[in-house]
Amino acid sequence: MLEIKINGNTHKLDIEPDTPLLWAIRDTIGLTGTKYGCGIQQCGACTVLIKGRPVRSCGVTIEEVSGQDITTIEGLSDDNTHPVQKAWIAEEVPQCGYCQSGQIMAAVSLLERKPNPTDKDIDRGMLNLCRCGTYPRIRKAIHSASKLLKEIS
Repeated sequence: MLEIKINGNTHKLDIEPDTPLLWAIRDTIGLTGTKYGCGIQQCGACTVLIKGRPVRSCGVTIEEVSGQDITTIEGLSDDNTHPVQKAWIAEEVPQCGYCQSGQIMAAVSLLERKPNPTDKDIDRGMLNLCRCGTYPRIRKAIHSASKLLKEIS
């Protein structure tokens, strides 16, 4: 029995220790906001935060993250009121939307590290892929979220 903490809730999981975190999140716990994209840690659709850092959940096992604080897209807010989520909605970032939960999680981490990022910071910090090419809108939303975060702090 392994124990993981997701979005502040502790889960005791009776699954194999080498199970990818992504499968535990989606299939065992039932949080489906984190998406499967490529399965080889390249696209970022499955990005979650572990200790505030973006991690591709398809490439880490339950055993590796046991006891660590994990945040999924569902852990940001119940009603899309997190500043990054608000900016994503206001700037109409998604096209197909499939990669967007991973994009949002990566943006949250970037803004925690760089509260006022430049375009260069965003380009270097946002390594998730978007098949629809919404990168200009993602950049605009990150700048908007930065302003919203300043307003509430």
